[in-house]
Amino acid sequence: MTQTTLDSTNQTTGTQAEYDAVIVGAGFAGMYMLHRLRNAGFSARVIEAGDGVGGTWYWNRYPGARCDVESMEYQYGFDDDLPKEWRWSERYATQPEILNYANHVADRFDLRRDMQFETRVNAAHFDEATNKWTVTTNRGDTYIAQHCIMATGCLSAARIPDFKGLSSYKGATYHTGNWPHEGVDFSGMRIAIVGTGSSAVQSIPHLAESAAHLTVFQRTPNYSLPSNNGALDAELRDKMSQNYTEYRKKAMGTFAGIIRPVGTKSVFDDTEEERNKNFEERWNLGGFAFSSAYNDVGVNLAANNVAAEFVRSKIREVVKDPETAELLCPKDYPIGTKRLCIDTGYFETFNRDNVKLVDVRNAPIEELTEKGLRTSEAEYEFDAIVFATGFDAMTGALTSIDIQGRDGLTIKEKWAPGPRTYLGLQSVGFPNLYTITGPGSPSVLSNMIVSIEQHVNWITDALEYMRANHLATMEPNLDAEDAWVDHVNAVAEKTLYMQANSWYLGANVPGKPRVFMPYVGGLQNYDKKCQEVVANGYEGFTLGAGAREMATV
Repeated sequence: MTQTTLDSTNQTTGTQAEYDAVIVGAGFAGMYMLHRLRNAGFSARVIEAGDGVGGTWYWNRYPGARCDVESMEYQYGFDDDLPKEWRWSERYATQPEILNYANHVADRFDLRRDMQFETRVNAAHFDEATNKWTVTTNRGDTYIAQHCIMATGCLSAARIPDFKGLSSYKGATYHTGNWPHEGVDFSGMRIAIVGTGSSAVQSIPHLAESAAHLTVFQRTPNYSLPSNNGALDAELRDKMSQNYTEYRKKAMGTFAGIIRPVGTKSVFDDTEEERNKNFEERWNLGGFAFSSAYNDVGVNLAANNVAAEFVRSKIREVVKDPETAELLCPKDYPIGTKRLCIDTGYFETFNRDNVKLVDVRNAPIEELTEKGLRTSEAEYEFDAIVFATGFDAMTGALTSIDIQGRDGLTIKEKWAPGPRTYLGLQSVGFPNLYTITGPGSPSVLSNMIVSIEQHVNWITDALEYMRANHLATMEPNLDAEDAWVDHVNAVAEKTLYMQANSWYLGANVPGKPRVFMPYVGGLQNYDKKCQEVVANGYEGFTLGAGAREMATV
């Protein structure tokens, strides 16, 4: 690797360097990828747009932001000592605590010396003559690498709908996915929040506490389960920490990378009394325990309706105004087919005198004005507007970069009809380009940090295999990619997921093709498939010894 010149902020400026691998993103995926490659003897450089590590937990600093996976489950499992060193304080960790954890890991393994912050990757082009990638940045840097690894995250391309008059609004605007790091004081202000997805469900109770008045603009109500959050049980924490490696192995053998009680019966195997008792117990456990009470809720619409009605009954119990309660009750899609939310006091917030719910399904937002926004029925004035309008999920962070593979084909062009990958790891036409938790892998339907470790380990093993066998390129076969895409779609079709207009399908982005992007077959089955591919000599991949010198292994 060539040496680079650094400026006073420890950033390269218009320089050139060559590495074995360039990693884009310094979240949990990029951090662990760097650690594994270093230990395997590869030179690597991480390029990160922010000024620090953390990825999702660096950018998402909105009030109330916290993980919906329990903190003891949402941590690295690759090092025996890490879980013993770090002591989570709550059952569901807050954004600041998770970001502190990310910084602890970066310090613990001295990761920052191989990271470049405040730098955005503009382009990555594959050179067929040299079998290497040229990565360029907004700072004028050029990096050459045999391998280009995208650790850009599944929910990192924040989007604001193209509302008419968006630029005419004179007040302050914010997006939950790109929150000011210094925080925002809404005391005494009239606030609007557009959207009722996960980040809105978490932030609305906090916004309501500080604002003079909060108006919530809801198009689609969301199912949300109580977190029943609290201080983490010290005995449980210590017990898990002492044998965390074994615990993680068990988690890898589950559907979602989370160890939790999973029901083995149908909803209709129990009487109504037994069923309601089971639901109530799961509800009181908090978190996602409710969603796994029975084994047919995700595939049988009649069973799903029973679970959904139980949740709707809970909403009606909490929300005092019957009309508001009904607006908050999801009725036109099965429970669990959109990302389930985990909340603390969300529905209770609508009992506050300073909170108003506006249904924009029947009265759509027509435009933003200088003073606020206008729906088809009324005009509103606000001091600030918060957009909790989500992300161009799973593909947006990749298609926003000029990624060119063989013959100048761009990833944006190839994925225009929908993303196509083999195992969510690679795409035909883009040798040595790897997508950590990419479309076609369990990713967002699993505990992300478990899926991240599984992908990073697989990629590192593949790079070591290539090095040991003097191989220059790795790329899927078209038949293998087509078969995997067909399998991902076939598995999804057997579930109820296809009955919701969710971001899993790209439905939140106008013009985005409706393709179910994550793999719903379960992490344990996916990992088994990945192991079989390796055992069969990287079956489905073409490994090349040199430029234009390809040999199927």
